[in-house]
Amino acid sequence: MNPAADTIYIEATRKWMEKVVLGLNLCPFAKRPYTRETIRYVVLASESPSDLSEMLQAELTFLAESDPEELETTLVIHPNCLLDFNDYNDYLEDADQILVDLELEGEIQIASFHPQYQFADTEPEDPENYTNRSPYPMLHLLREDSISWAVDTFPEAENIPEQNIATMNKLGIEKIKALLKQGE
Repeated sequence: MNPAADTIYIEATRKWMEKVVLGLNLCPFAKRPYTRETIRYVVLASESPSDLSEMLQAELTFLAESDPEELETTLVIHPNCLLDFNDYNDYLEDADQILVDLELEGEIQIASFHPQYQFADTEPEDPENYTNRSPYPMLHLLREDSISWAVDTFPEAENIPEQNIATMNKLGIEKIKALLKQGE
C-alpha cells in the first residue's frame, strides 16, 4: 500500500462522485452515505486479478460484519488492475461468484464502474455509457437493505436508469467530458 497514491485515487473518486454522481443526480440515494461519511474507500495497487479477488473477498466480509450505521457501502478502487473494459467485464462473473461463495447473495450486491464502461448495443462514445464511467476501475459493494430503503424512499426509483440516460444525452459528449475533466 502507498498511502499517498491511495489518497490521489480516493480524492479523484470523491470528486467524481460530487461532480457526476451527486452533481447530476445520477444516483439520488448516494447522497445519504456520502454526507454521512459511511462510504469506505479502498485501493488495490496490484495489477493482479487474483489480488483483486482476495481484496474483494475481504471487503465483502468486512462490509457484511460492519454496523450499517457506520459503514453503508464500499468502493473497491483498482486503478492498475483490469484496465481493459472487456477484461473487467469478464471479471464481473468472478466477483459475483465470490459473493455466492461467501453466501452474501441477497445481502450485498456489486455494481460496476470503469473508465471505459460500455453498455451492450452502444458505441464507445455514446453519452449513456458515462452513467457508469468512473475515473478508475472500481467495484461498488452495496447493502441490499440500503437499496431497499432507497427504492422505498424515492418515488419511481425504477425509472432512474432511463432518467440517467436522458440526462447524459441532453448534456452531450462534449459537456460530459468537460465535467469529467473538472474532477481530475
